[in-house]
Amino acid sequence: MAEGQGRRKRGGGRAANMARRSTQVIDQMPWRLPCNRDRPVEPMPPEGVAAIHDTAMRILEEIGIEFLNDEALALFRQAGARVEDRLVRMGRDFVMEMVGRAPGRFTLTPRNAERRLEIGGDVMLFGNVSSPPNYWDLELGRKVPGTRAQCANLLRLTQYFNCIHFAGGYPVEPVDLHASTRHLDVLFDKLTLTDKVMHAYSLGPERVEDVMEMVRIAGGLSHEEFEATPRMYTNINSTSPLKHDYPMIDGCLRLARRGQAIVVTPFTLAGAMAPVTLAGAVAQSIAEALSAIALFQYVAPGVPCVIGTFTSNVDMKSGAPAFGTPEYMRATQMTGQMARFYGLPMRSSGVCAANVPDGQAMWETSNSLWAAVQSGSHMVYHAAGWLEGGLVASPEKFIMDCEILQQIQRYMEPQLWASGPPELALEAIGEVGQSGHFFGVQHTQDRYATAFYQPFLSDWRNFEAWEAAGAVWTPERAHLMYREILETFEPPPMDAAIRDELADFVERRRAEGGAPTDF
Repeated sequence: MAEGQGRRKRGGGRAANMARRSTQVIDQMPWRLPCNRDRPVEPMPPEGVAAIHDTAMRILEEIGIEFLNDEALALFRQAGARVEDRLVRMGRDFVMEMVGRAPGRFTLTPRNAERRLEIGGDVMLFGNVSSPPNYWDLELGRKVPGTRAQCANLLRLTQYFNCIHFAGGYPVEPVDLHASTRHLDVLFDKLTLTDKVMHAYSLGPERVEDVMEMVRIAGGLSHEEFEATPRMYTNINSTSPLKHDYPMIDGCLRLARRGQAIVVTPFTLAGAMAPVTLAGAVAQSIAEALSAIALFQYVAPGVPCVIGTFTSNVDMKSGAPAFGTPEYMRATQMTGQMARFYGLPMRSSGVCAANVPDGQAMWETSNSLWAAVQSGSHMVYHAAGWLEGGLVASPEKFIMDCEILQQIQRYMEPQLWASGPPELALEAIGEVGQSGHFFGVQHTQDRYATAFYQPFLSDWRNFEAWEAAGAVWTPERAHLMYREILETFEPPPMDAAIRDELADFVERRRAEGGAPTDF
């Protein structure tokens, strides 16, 4: 158990466990930035890394990337790239020079400076589920389009759990809000219900500019203070194969010019939008990511950039995306090798293809999360709450995933592999000798309360005790916990004047029409 984690006794039944919880609900690990000091898994030899790099460079030089953004095309022409219509071919020397400008480490500072994040090095951070259009929970028992209320409740979970470090996109898309002003309402909820690092969708200039201004207002910052250090970030996907669209590049250019962080994550499904072989899929993904990062570094040298991976495979029988597969794990590890080769921080994801929070959901998510650990990822998107390949968000799944995240954080704690005299316990071994047990020795008595990880959701009782307590399955326990967290949730403090200024901005932009849409 981590330092600062509350003490819990094993057993006692669900009623006893619930009775022990007050407004805290669970005894969770304290807020921290976990450090992954394990050597990363590197499946490729050096010549494999060199081969993928060379293939990515040849893609950029010979095949090219299509950019559907006129400003980007003009910038590439200015930089000396070959631009034919919307197809851009760029030399590897230019790409490597630009990528070399990106910092290997940087910080993100939200309105609560105590939630400041370090990106890069050995720090590994987890974010909430982002962007599903649908919602499922145990009480509903069916999939429904997302609403603002459901989105806000998932934001409350994002704030509540210390193992969630940043707030990604909308945890579920609130389709009951008009698309022109949806970003205003959700960002208001984000900034008032959480105090963690924020995200902006790069979906047109109005949305990006509005979110930057709202983050600035919420932080009580001048424009100069906002731009002096990264306060927020965006994540974009390429339109695989080999294409970047207009709004995402536009949003990134706006953020880059104001010093905010950018994550570039190609969505390459092997066998569909990328070659069926992992080496080819990873090489294509690297080319797509580096083409955009090179552009952003050309415009704003030193702007923080993260290379992302979302390389998985499809079910070749149906074409449906698959996640948490052996191929997904290897592709993540391979991209980790490439990220270190380029000196860039890396983003991966915690994902699954399961439709409900069942066994499949948890083994696929666990596979993808441990692949993130093995790859040396720095930002892990969708780490809690993702179902059906990103089409569904679930609060039960969110809480079940947080149990895994806490176990990963515990796994990373240095005391688990400490090997000084107290940990080697030679005197205790001699005291017990060849008979007896270690329960009663002082060495155990001094450490038993914090010696091992104590779960907040897992049930370690035997079958008979579990059955006598009501035979409550894990998703049911998670649902009860979810309802209690909502009942006891208190939003983080915000100065009343800042909240009023934020609300005034939302209403003014709403009156102006928000962002243009096709609706």
